Order: sequence, then C-alpha cells, then structure tokens
Amino acid sequence: MWRLPKQHLPRGGGISSSGFLRMMSATNNAGGGIPGDFIAHVKDLGVSLPNGKKLFENMNLAFLNGAKIGILGSNGSGKSTLMKVIAGVNKDFDGERWTKPGLRIGYLQQEPQLDPNKTVFENVMDGIKESTALLKQFDDVSAAMGEPDADFDKLLDEQAKLQERIELLDCWDLTYEVERAMAALRVPPGDSDVTVLSGGERRRVALCRLVLEKPDILLLDEPTNHLDAESVGWLETYLKSYKGTVLSITHDRYVVKTRDGALERGNNYVYEGNYTYFLEQKRNRLSMDKKREAVRSRQLAMELEWVQTHQGNKKGTKARQRQIDELKNDGINWVLVVSNLSKTIDGKCLIKNLSFEIEPNSIVGIVGPNGAGKSTLFNIIAGEMDADAGSVTLGQTVQMGFVTQSRKELKSRNTVYEEISGDNEFVEVNGDRINTRAYIASFNLKGQMQEKHVGKLSGGERNRVHLAKMLLGGHNLILLDEPTNDLDVDTLRSLEMALAEFGGVSMVISHDRWFLDRIATHILAYEGDGHATFFEGNYTEYEATKAKK
Repeated sequence: MWRLPKQHLPRGGGISSSGFLRMMSATNNAGGGIPGDFIAHVKDLGVSLPNGKKLFENMNLAFLNGAKIGILGSNGSGKSTLMKVIAGVNKDFDGERWTKPGLRIGYLQQEPQLDPNKTVFENVMDGIKESTALLKQFDDVSAAMGEPDADFDKLLDEQAKLQERIELLDCWDLTYEVERAMAALRVPPGDSDVTVLSGGERRRVALCRLVLEKPDILLLDEPTNHLDAESVGWLETYLKSYKGTVLSITHDRYVVKTRDGALERGNNYVYEGNYTYFLEQKRNRLSMDKKREAVRSRQLAMELEWVQTHQGNKKGTKARQRQIDELKNDGINWVLVVSNLSKTIDGKCLIKNLSFEIEPNSIVGIVGPNGAGKSTLFNIIAGEMDADAGSVTLGQTVQMGFVTQSRKELKSRNTVYEEISGDNEFVEVNGDRINTRAYIASFNLKGQMQEKHVGKLSGGERNRVHLAKMLLGGHNLILLDEPTNDLDVDTLRSLEMALAEFGGVSMVISHDRWFLDRIATHILAYEGDGHATFFEGNYTEYEATKAKK
C-alpha cells in the first residue's frame, strides 16, 4: 500500500506534483534482497520539452520494496519520460534522482535493444547470467568438498551464502523457468535470428529476458502491447507475486486492478489503492467540476458501476443479448453467416472448417495468439482475400466498414477535424445530433489537436481518428482490427461507450480482456491448428467454460 505524510491529503485524495508520495508494499520481501525502506526517489523533478512545455515541475516520488504501481495518463502526458528518468536513461532534468547503492533496475522500453549477433534463446539467456553463474559456483563448491584436502568449514560457509542468494532469486530450476516464460509470452523459436523479428516479437523476447532477470525494480513501458490475452493473463499473475517493486505504464485495466496504487500523469494526481479505488476517487474529484467534466465523470461512473456490481462482467453484455433475442423474435435472424471456411497461407493452416452466424446487435470479440489468422478472417469477410473453401454470406442490407491495423485509408493532408467531420458542424451519433468538435474530443482529440494534419499524427492518434470517423460512416457492420492498441484508458472508455451504443454489429480483434468483458456478447477464440470456437458470452465467461473442459 501507499502512505501519505500527515501534512498532505488523506487516504485516496489526489495531491499535486509538489506533494510527496511514499509507494509502499504489503510485503517486506525485496526482489533482489536490498534491505531497508526507501530504495529509490525523485525529488523536485522538473522536465521540459524543447518547445518549453513543462511535463513535470517539483515532482516528488519515493518507492519502497515490493510496491506495485500503475502509471496512467493520456498519450503524450509524459509517462515514458518519467520512467526514463527513474531508469537513469534520461538525464536531462532538474532536481534529484537517487537509487539505493547496489539496486538492480530492469527497464523494458517501447523499442527494446537486442544483441543482433545472438539468437532469440541466447538473448533470453542474457537475463539469467547472474543466476547461471551462481549455480555454477554452487556446483564448483560442492565438487570441491570431495577433494581430500578440502577446507570444509570454509566451503560450507561459502555454500550457505550461495544457497541464500540462489533461494532469494528463486533460480534452482532455471531450465523450467526459461521454458515456461518463453512459452507463456509466445517468444519466437529459440534458434530464430533476432534481426528478422517484428517489433512485437522483439518486445516479447526483451520482456521474457527481463522477467527472468528479476531485478529489484521492474520498469515496464506498455508491457502488454503485442501480447495475446492468455500471455497478458500470465504476466498479470507473475507480476502480482513478484517480490520486487514494479512500475508499469499500461492501459490494461485488469493489470492495473492488481496494483497497490496509481499515478495519473497529465493531472499529477496520485491515488492509493487499485484500479477500482482509482475510479472511485477520480469520479469524486471530477464531480467537483461537473460542468467541465460531465462526460468523463459519466464514463467513470458507468465503469465503476460495472466493476462494483456483483455480476459486473455480465450486466452490460446480457442486456445487449436480450436485444438480440428480441430481434430474433421479430424474424431478423442473422447479419453474417460463415460456413465451413478454410484458409492456408505458406503451408500454415490458419482457418479450418470455421462456421458461425452473427445475429443483429452482436459484439463479437476475436482472440487468439498473434499470427493465428484473426486478421486473415477479416480480410476474407471484407472481400480482400479469397478463402480456400467455404463461404461468407452477408445480409441484404449490410453496409460494412473495416478498420485495418495500418489505418492507411486516412488522408494525410486533412486536419483531424476535416477528416472526421467532412466540414459538418453537427453529426448524428446513434440518433442524437451533437456538436462535431465535442464528438471528436470524446476520442481525446481536443483543442489544437483537431487542427493538426493527419500526416503528422502518431500511430495512436491515427487510430483514434480512424475510429471516430468509422463510427460516423453509416455502417451497420464494422470490423475493427486491434482498435485498442495505442489507446489510453480515457479513449478506451469512449470506444467502449460508442460500441455499446452502436446500433449495428461489431467484430473486434483485441487482446484487452477488460474491454472484451465490458462489451462482448460473443467470443470467437482461436485455439490452435486453425480451430476456433464461437462462444456466447464475454471473455471471462469463455475462459471459465474453457477451464471446466
């Protein structure tokens, strides 16, 4: 847990960046055995951009062993910059950064570095150099005891010290740990050449190397990016029991929900407690300025209600399921029918005899490992790729919209406002006529951002523009390929609300379990070797049913 000094706000209240936060742990076990209280801090931290904009001013943070902290905030608010300062990578700042002598810091950057002269396995093994060396020393000492002239007292003392360190790092069974981590994180084959890996594959290799290294402080910048839902679940469980301190920038709200506290960048507020408590306190803070933050306060209240409800993971999707049943009773039975679909690419079977029907008003979440064939299915449904066998049938009145991962359909010369609005001052959203700029702002594209040219946007910003435009397109079937990538939590809420209120059918490829639990009426799960299961219910219900089998 966290504790605030008495002169500052009480438990759960926000404090400004000039306040002082102690990030505490419910456990006294350190990741690498560094004893004592504070292990790192930043004091009077100030960072400015080249244009003079201040990201931080007089920020004070201190960390204790075992704390689990989620760093939240909109894109561009300085989360990665703060992490680089703590990691010692960014030295261009005012104020003081201190770490306890001997502290081992592990840092997962958004674009991690791998040794190009080593294979995937060799790069992963770099994370356990210390553990490997300790085990070798232990074996050498044990072997030395068999010598006729062995100094048993000295050797026993040395062996005891080595054993203590080995047990602290939990590295007796390294082979099993390496195999488990590589499998859970879907790391490419060990003999692969790292120079030909994709960005996502490189991140998985670097993350695997880092969790095996077990530093005293784990600094993770978007660790769940490029991980499928099962891998994210494994990482969540691993970090929950991690003995050291963890700071993670993530938009995965199930991961944040397991944290002891949250630091919200952009507003410079800190909150004690997990994501549920963060929602409660942020809603209370926003209610102090109801006029300015009415929409965001409503979104937070809705999400908090969903979290706190005993049947939270079923409430919204079951209501939508009732609407589906009503439409079926009216004789409207399907929007899309897939029959015995099969597709093989480069000798790999991606889709095998896949059949399902999608009814009106459904939201289908599509999950599975990277490269399993999810995007291939979308390309076939959209008519951009032929199937080897089987058929795809659309309803007679279906108007399809397709948001690909590339987002190439946007016009670079247009401003954000022009691209989304078509120069219309008002737009119609689910039957309501609203101001266009207000609609665009709900996707965290506010103020001057609306006058920025699309060609100069980041990947996450382009994603938001594409989503905002797509949901105005008059479609009644939309295919969204990884729409939750690069979105901050506020924008994810806006997308959830937009899809929940959308009157048509949505098919969404996503690894965000919280997102899928809130919106999905059905799950299409790729389970390997081209086989997929079509399930009625959200992701948590699918996982529970799968576990029973």
